[in-house]
Amino acid sequence: MSKAPSNISPGLGGLTKSSEIRQRIFFVIFALIVFRLGSFITLPGIDPAVMGFLFEQQRGSILDMFNMFSGGALSRMSIFALGVMPYISASIIIQMMTHIYAPLIQLRKEGERGRKTITKYTRYFTLALALLQSMGVMNALMNQNTSSTTLVLDPGLGFFITGVVTLVTGTMFLIWLGEQITERGIGNGISIIIFAGIVAGLPSAIGGTIELARNGEIQNFSVILIFILALVITAFVVYIERGQRKIPINYARKMQGRKMYAAQSSFLPLKINMAGVIPAIFASAIILFPATIASWSSAGSPDSIIQKIAMTLSPGQPPYIILYALAIIFFCFFLYCTSFQSKRNS
Repeated sequence: MSKAPSNISPGLGGLTKSSEIRQRIFFVIFALIVFRLGSFITLPGIDPAVMGFLFEQQRGSILDMFNMFSGGALSRMSIFALGVMPYISASIIIQMMTHIYAPLIQLRKEGERGRKTITKYTRYFTLALALLQSMGVMNALMNQNTSSTTLVLDPGLGFFITGVVTLVTGTMFLIWLGEQITERGIGNGISIIIFAGIVAGLPSAIGGTIELARNGEIQNFSVILIFILALVITAFVVYIERGQRKIPINYARKMQGRKMYAAQSSFLPLKINMAGVIPAIFASAIILFPATIASWSSAGSPDSIIQKIAMTLSPGQPPYIILYALAIIFFCFFLYCTSFQSKRNS
């Protein structure tokens, strides 16, 4: 019998022969299908057409970023409208607290047991954030009813409670689904869900660009240039993400017993972008907090202090841009220091 060529990669063969890997891949695909189907189930009592029209008027705002992470669920106001953003915010806050809050610092040093306890606290904090955010969303939806548009078909306490429970349940279900992907699938489940939500918008974006080219609104050369720029920017981001600086560490000679050990040298790897996108996400969440409080205000008067602060800190305003940049710098510095301290202690 002839043997298989030696130049064939064994990885692909193992992928097709291993039943466990196939099951994990199929489970990830099934979980993503559930996620995408849920993003099209509209919240009870919402008119989807009116919601889409109102969301189109908010293009270019911070809602676009949240809608991107949720895979378009926010623009449709589906049961997964909040997505995993409450979990991301809770994880960032708890991660920062583990470096400055003494009880959490002690838990971080306890190994696996401490990690499980911190994970439990993160889930509780996620539930609290999802509850607060869902209350703000429902209050904002009920305030959208005007004489010309009716977004909420039957506003009232029943709609408010049903919507809050539905949104919180949707967020907690996504977190559970992400944990199942991590345990029974491949890779980090929350990251895969975020990735699926972002990628879900690519086909419509590509189709819209091609349609613009067909209508003559943009030239074919511009489409090719946009495609090339997208590839170049993606490659640059990957290059920066993988970049690291190796800080040399020299150890002096030492004697143990009667034996002299020679001097050794090593290095401490520090990533160029050690903080990732965490500072940008967390900074936006902190700065937009006054706007969230303003949306809960029943008065809604433009002369109120809260409304003035919300308008000043709205995206595009100079104070928002300045505070946003300063907050990103601060959180980058904080996460860099904590990561450097953790690496040095290890």
